[in-house]
Amino acid sequence: MFRYSTLLLAGAMLAGASGLAMAQMGTTFDPAQLPAIKGKVAQFLPTPRGDVDGFLLDDGTEVHVAPHLSAQLVFAVHPGDNVTIHGLKAKAVAMVSAASVTNDASNVTVVDAGPPMHHGAQAIEVSGKVRMVLHSPHGAADGVLLDSGAVVHLPPPEAKRLAALLAPGQGIVARGDGQATVFGTAIGARELGPDAAHLTAIAMPHPGGEHPMHGQGGPQGMGGQQGMGMHPGGMMGADGGEPPPPPPPPAQ
Repeated sequence: MFRYSTLLLAGAMLAGASGLAMAQMGTTFDPAQLPAIKGKVAQFLPTPRGDVDGFLLDDGTEVHVAPHLSAQLVFAVHPGDNVTIHGLKAKAVAMVSAASVTNDASNVTVVDAGPPMHHGAQAIEVSGKVRMVLHSPHGAADGVLLDSGAVVHLPPPEAKRLAALLAPGQGIVARGDGQATVFGTAIGARELGPDAAHLTAIAMPHPGGEHPMHGQGGPQGMGGQQGMGMHPGGMMGADGGEPPPPPPPPAQ
């Protein structure tokens, strides 16, 4: 019973994908209790901040780790290495939220045990053909990997709206904030289109919505307040919907 309860708690922490939850996973719980997934690293998945928040296996599986593990991850594993990941597998897509990553040859293991780092970004442009669609730890499409190896991120609602443009094989141009580092190039798109002459503005999420970069606001959104959304008129309802009606007039 204790083991089962521990697994449920660990799963809930991973599903939240917050820095605090992942840190608790690394320092309090044993990731080896979670399912093991084996594979070969194909490439790292960089973020527009200049760090790495995961990698791609050669079978197309996305593996997500906390961005502040960038330095540890790139020293512990490299493209071509066989690895063992302990974490939770998504149902609808080939994706794993990792609690630990072990290099099978060196036996070096990376486990989250620290706060996230913050990096700056600059205005950049990337272009190329879409190789595959990428997903947030919550399972929603939130970007693409280009044939050049560059990663393009955008909010899940916009990824859904522009799904036809983001289909594998489509040529795209993206402009926004990002970085080109030794890990690769990544951009948070603010404009996206089939070419530089036909760019569409990307709508940024409202407070309380999911952050475009792999849901960094966590399950409660960027504002950290679950169930609080901004009404178009500026008032907030308790559940993010319509504001409460005015009180009835006093009885005559």
